Amino acid sequence: MAYIKLNRNNFVNNLDTITTKVGDKNKIALVLKDNAYGHGIELIASLACDYGITKVVVRCNVEAQIVKEYFDEILILADNPTELNTFIYAINSLEQLRDMKHGTRVELKVDSGMHRNGIDYSELEEAYLLINEKGLALKGIFTHHCCADTLSSDFFTQEQIFKQIKQRTHMLNEKYNLVNIRYHSLNSAGLFRRSNFEEDDLVRVGIAAYGCLEMDKTLEQPNLKPVLSLYASKNSTRKLKSSLRLGYGGIFSSKENTVISNYDLGYADGLLRSASNNYTTPSGAKLLGRISMDNTTFESSKNELLIFNNASSYASSAGTIAYEVLTSLKHYIKRDFI
Repeated sequence: MAYIKLNRNNFVNNLDTITTKVGDKNKIALVLKDNAYGHGIELIASLACDYGITKVVVRCNVEAQIVKEYFDEILILADNPTELNTFIYAINSLEQLRDMKHGTRVELKVDSGMHRNGIDYSELEEAYLLINEKGLALKGIFTHHCCADTLSSDFFTQEQIFKQIKQRTHMLNEKYNLVNIRYHSLNSAGLFRRSNFEEDDLVRVGIAAYGCLEMDKTLEQPNLKPVLSLYASKNSTRKLKSSLRLGYGGIFSSKENTVISNYDLGYADGLLRSASNNYTTPSGAKLLGRISMDNTTFESSKNELLIFNNASSYASSAGTIAYEVLTSLKHYIKRDFI
């Protein structure tokens, strides 16, 4: 069966690099959403806990339940409250605020320029009024960058808007009793755009921890190492004679007699079909023809084949990003640390 190896040393290297940049591991909020970006949420949670990470970010209550024994604070980005005193819930709109139960611990997301989720600057005071009226416990205010990985002015514009939001909140402090609030705006790319973190209570680190951060070449390139390697096991081997076509649609035609093998990994397992006939593994094995539901053919005779040890390389062949490659890998594929 196909399987995944997670490199323990690379994960620790990435956390070391991030900690050195921030200056304090207590400021790191590790993002574990979507099965820890496909790496296996409980495996990553356990190692992160051993490293000394105390704060994490997840997508939903189910993920929070899996990792709650490992961490002191868990921020849930997209779910309704179930345990009011255990987790912190992100608020993305005034409508969501109105539906919150009394006593819920919340963090208010504000829109600083991504225009996807979050309270608008003009809605801030109404949001604080609702928080008081509903008896909610406001723990933090945060935003998200849309272009931190590219060389553009958007990053600095959003940073300035977030400063204005903080200033406005401080002005309303006495009126709405806005005390002991933490602020955070930086994602993985944003972390490496800054040199000073004194004003940041947290940095939310996702793809950087998993070693697949991609940024414009003109920006700082941190020493990060991919954590996940994907392997497949051989089903069968045959010699494909010259001029014969292979697989669905016959999009690959051999120009010479070629030894090929079929491996037990397909698009049903999360191997993106868009890389069909357009990818070469780290060992030089070419992917031939279309990726099938449960299997894929490579120019190889190896019993075990490394498909990729850097999701970014496969993503390039598939015309997408490492995030999609990693999070597409199905939960049932066995994962272990090496």
